Amino acid sequence: MPDTTLYYRTADGALATQTVSGETAEAPALPEGATELTEAEYAAEFAAIEEARQEHAADLVAADEANQSADYEALRAAGIPEATTRRLTGYTGPDTAD
Repeated sequence: MPDTTLYYRTADGALATQTVSGETAEAPALPEGATELTEAEYAAEFAAIEEARQEHAADLVAADEANQSADYEALRAAGIPEATTRRLTGYTGPDTAD
């Protein structure tokens, strides 16, 4: 008997797979409260989750860059030297001091 893979969503909403292999392999049973998915449904939902994760990561990076820029500008306005300000904030953009 070839490998048998079960695709499902657990009762708490997580996506999961379970694979059984071997000649005597029986089809795996769904965990309590789980909903079976086709391989295509699982792949589509997994892709949507990954896309949302990547968007969230990009949002976090953008927010961090905005914070670095704001901190950099505030320190430069306070008269802190550029090299020190860059080291403190991690800012790598153009110098904004007049």
